[in-house]
Amino acid sequence: MNMKMISFLSVFFIALVVSCEEKQPQIEHKVDLFADERQEGKAYVMNEDECFDASEIVIATSKIKLTDNSSGRGKPIFIYKVDSGTVLKATRDSVITYPLQFLSNQKLVLKKDSAIYVYLKKLEGFRFIAEEKHLKYQWVKGAPIFEVKK
Repeated sequence: MNMKMISFLSVFFIALVVSCEEKQPQIEHKVDLFADERQEGKAYVMNEDECFDASEIVIATSKIKLTDNSSGRGKPIFIYKVDSGTVLKATRDSVITYPLQFLSNQKLVLKKDSAIYVYLKKLEGFRFIAEEKHLKYQWVKGAPIFEVKK
């Protein structure tokens, strides 16, 4: 009993000493070596070539509309439907049938009567939504909306 008490008190004393250790504040350095790399509060936005390269499917269309959205718990989800369009890029194994639905984590600001490029890649995650809504593709993250040049 006495040995248990001594071991308990020694562990308690060591824990008390370690928890009361004074932490040194971080020093501000005068020369910032990573000033060019720091972008606080700015999201990276891709250009057209980067979007085209990052996508598996690129469609030029003016017939796109928001069909469903969810913004309750978790990330907001938007489901869009493309009724028709011109396929500009596709992988060998992808067969595109219209109407095509895809998922996006961002709300796409669509202008009436303007054709846009739709940049898609295979759907990653969202298994239950994909099964229920028959989704195969999602919007490329970081891709803005580009209007089709005439």
